[in-house]
Amino acid sequence: MKVEFVAPFAEATSAVAEMMMGTKPTRGPLSAKPELFTALPVNILCGVNGDLEGLVMYSMSKDTALAIASLMMGAPSRVFDQLVASAISELGNMITGSSSSIFAGQGVICNITPPTLVRGNSIRISTFNTPTLVIPLIFEGVGQIEVNVSLRDTKIALAAA
Repeated sequence: MKVEFVAPFAEATSAVAEMMMGTKPTRGPLSAKPELFTALPVNILCGVNGDLEGLVMYSMSKDTALAIASLMMGAPSRVFDQLVASAISELGNMITGSSSSIFAGQGVICNITPPTLVRGNSIRISTFNTPTLVIPLIFEGVGQIEVNVSLRDTKIALAAA
């Protein structure tokens, strides 16, 4: 997994968050995991295919998800219902779509899948030996989103086959 694959997601998350929530995040230290794993209970999973393939997961606490949905909808959300789930899923979709556009500007073609909401603690998803890079983004007064990026370059993988 190349570190260059992470920058478009950090850039897109900042831009989309500023547009949808009116706040810009502070970026925490980049870390690596051998697989896609999170202990946070609210996760938006988006697939990527094309010149890059793999998964991106946006992970957060329930309180952070409620705070984000409240900002996105312009009304307080106190219960994690379908409306909150839809808002959070759309945030993941917008970030991944924006990242795809950034990659396209670099000549890298990426298609994305619709977002999938995964709830529960200790989510582990097999990425078939593709490590995960994690960017923690802290939104003052809102909470933290972990952006978990697990992508591989299919051009390199096809050339090696």
